[in-house]
Amino acid sequence: MKPYLSIENLTQRFPDGAGGELTVFEDASFGVEKGEFVVILGHSGCGKSTIMNILAGLAEPTSGGVIMDGVEVKGPSLDRGVVFQNYSLLPWLTTLKNVTFGVAARYPDWSKAKVEEHATKFLAMVGLEGDVIYRKPSQLSGGMRQRVSIARAFANHPKLLLLDEPFGALDALTRGTIQDELLKIWGQMEQTVFMITHDIDEAILLADRILLMTNGPQACVAESVEITIPRPRNRTEIVEHPNYYAIRNHLVQFLGKRSKELSGRTAVAGEINRPETVRIDKTEPQDDPEDTRPALVAVSN
Repeated sequence: MKPYLSIENLTQRFPDGAGGELTVFEDASFGVEKGEFVVILGHSGCGKSTIMNILAGLAEPTSGGVIMDGVEVKGPSLDRGVVFQNYSLLPWLTTLKNVTFGVAARYPDWSKAKVEEHATKFLAMVGLEGDVIYRKPSQLSGGMRQRVSIARAFANHPKLLLLDEPFGALDALTRGTIQDELLKIWGQMEQTVFMITHDIDEAILLADRILLMTNGPQACVAESVEITIPRPRNRTEIVEHPNYYAIRNHLVQFLGKRSKELSGRTAVAGEINRPETVRIDKTEPQDDPEDTRPALVAVSN
């Protein structure tokens, strides 16, 4: 049985300016289950944003395809919501109207009052209430603008939510607050999420799985790392979990060394190039437990 979102043999090539082609990534094949929060990590140039644009229907792959809920992804759709790093709000509309604009398109039969009530509810879920919802984007801080962008995406009830480094431009304190709000809404909505980030700690906090890409060009999705830390997760407590640093060290080692070593590998003809599943769990009993006999101790005569 295929997963809810299925990426199949996705390849992207661009002209290299010298009459040839540059392969950004090749034969990427992976799946995302319904309600799953998946993060993709990789160095700049490996094609993460290109994959995101293909999932959003904003770009066409050179070959391969994307199937979501049994239907091939072709072009933009209200079934897929995108939150960009640069907010992408309509500057001439108020905070409230930036959200109602999409809701009205999603639910054309709703009354104006129902649309505004729905939008107001989602703005409140990201901490925006009172007179602030009548301000225009130029009157909001960067953190507030990103809150509006997140509320707008969730309010449309998309089948798939795509997050393209949504917290990259925010300071650490604001980023942490909005991450917590994102997790809260995601937990209530059971939304399927696919996210790009460069922040390893953010990825571990948010994700069910982390996909690791090798360096570009000719990158591939090499590993799928399960985050074996139970939810709900708290940023001040997650570091105490025995799996946290084991997972983090694996991610750092991959990005610092193995992503380059594995770069440029070509898929075997006729085979599906799926990422290797990695599960790190220090809470499970080991297959080969250590010898429990007392250690030998040197003694003097």
